Amino acid sequence: MSVLKIAKTITMLLGFVVLNACKGTSSSEIEVNSIAYSYQIPPAGNSWVVSNHKHASVRIDQQGIQQWTDPSTKINTYVYLNDTGALQVGLNARVNQGSSTILVTINGQTKEVVIDNVEFKEVHVGSFNIDKPGYHPIEIQGVEKSGDAFAIIKTIGVGGLATTEGVTYVKDDFYWGQRGPSVHLTYQTPQDKDILWFYNEITVAPGQDVIGSYFMANGFGEGYFGIQVNSEKERRVLFSVWSPYQTQNPEEIPEDYKIIMLGKGQGVHTGEFGNEGSGGQSYKVFNWKAGITYKFLLKGEPSVNNSTDYTAYFFDPEEDQWNLIASFRRPYTSTYLTRPHSFLENFVTKTGYISRQGSYGNQWVYDTNGQWHELTKATFTADATARKGARLDYAAGVDSHQFYMKNCGFFSEHTPIDSEFERTPNGKSPSVDFSKLEVPTIK
Repeated sequence: MSVLKIAKTITMLLGFVVLNACKGTSSSEIEVNSIAYSYQIPPAGNSWVVSNHKHASVRIDQQGIQQWTDPSTKINTYVYLNDTGALQVGLNARVNQGSSTILVTINGQTKEVVIDNVEFKEVHVGSFNIDKPGYHPIEIQGVEKSGDAFAIIKTIGVGGLATTEGVTYVKDDFYWGQRGPSVHLTYQTPQDKDILWFYNEITVAPGQDVIGSYFMANGFGEGYFGIQVNSEKERRVLFSVWSPYQTQNPEEIPEDYKIIMLGKGQGVHTGEFGNEGSGGQSYKVFNWKAGITYKFLLKGEPSVNNSTDYTAYFFDPEEDQWNLIASFRRPYTSTYLTRPHSFLENFVTKTGYISRQGSYGNQWVYDTNGQWHELTKATFTADATARKGARLDYAAGVDSHQFYMKNCGFFSEHTPIDSEFERTPNGKSPSVDFSKLEVPTIK
């Protein structure tokens, strides 16, 4: 043990009273001022209802955990502990009236605490043994209450030997913290080639198709194309192109900077999008299935008056044909396809605690000389939520002929950002008859 760690440990031990956290201990029996917690974890950004979440009335926001009335509801608060040993836990909480009995479970150990104070105070729960570093959910569940709700919890305090080397949790930007880290693979392309087409395949294993997931296959310098899980009843194939005008509000885009729709496929909806840049968007409601491999084909080429046309096709193996999604023209842009990449993100905050994974395989590009090139090398990156260390549940790698990406779920092992991977080549270029692809026309 380092000198610094010994010093921190002594400081923590002096800051804690030795408490026998016996079952049913009342908050009035605890000398709260004698206890020091190294970290106060805000529920916003770190806590989720993990049972009965579709019908639970619990509200979790910057004011804490509120409107908690159902004893079947379990709430997990996720923290990453860099060390082992005793973890001291307290709840900065109060009741509206009466008293409540609450169970707190960490690493398979459960303690019971009674909250009977009507003003906020630190209610000590007890000491839990942490046997390995990593993510450890702090689970709370109501047992019984005499008031209208179990408690209002402002923060969860943690300290002790298990926090000696630090604790990772979401401290700010709670919306993005709840969505979880987005992850990307950028593919290495051949030098000095103009890329006209980009081909990719995605397979999502059963159980990994979590609501809120966007498995993006064909990303490029000006947009993205992939499949989403929008709800229990709806899934989409989504293709979007950003406007060159920088704004989060599509209504602010000047007319000459707007994305122009050149055509769309059968049953495809088109419109505008905002909040993550702005531009033209298209989607087709399509019940894609886990366990099936879907193919994506994207074309990008310079067009008239300093513009570029982008056209996306989706292959449904059950129909055995390529389907046009849409074709867009982007003004003030003259380029072939650049920066081919894929990503995996979650856009529904309520599912930010659930892990999901996608396999990305058989990447190829087709150049302006009519040659296919297989893309077997990729660099792994992640968004600001990951880079600033707010969440560590992100990973990527290679499984034989395929790359994979994984995010959310608070798994403990993560892949270093900027890691480079190389998959096994397939060696067989895609069988695409470009002459038979549907020509975009406005419908």
